[in-house]
Amino acid sequence: MELMEIGERIAELRKYKDVSAREMSLSIGQNDHYINKIENGKALPSITALYDICFYLDISIKDFFDKNNNNPSMVEEYITDYMRLNDSSQEKVAALVKDLSRD
Repeated sequence: MELMEIGERIAELRKYKDVSAREMSLSIGQNDHYINKIENGKALPSITALYDICFYLDISIKDFFDKNNNNPSMVEEYITDYMRLNDSSQEKVAALVKDLSRD
């Protein structure tokens, strides 16, 4: 993932959480322009800052780098709920998802 892709990914995930770059910056203990600089490709987060960003967004670092998953916290919630179902219900949900994905 390149510098601009990291900023774009943060912007995308931040928008799903519906928070401003300023609010997110301050919430992770940075100055008010920190996230904006990353999103604009003017800065790159350290590993520690990336961990703080992911923690704030309620996602794993693995999910951060999964560009095919636009809303990882929702997917994680669905998986958790799915795992609580019995086998019969899981089969019904799987069939429904397959049907819906064909549309």
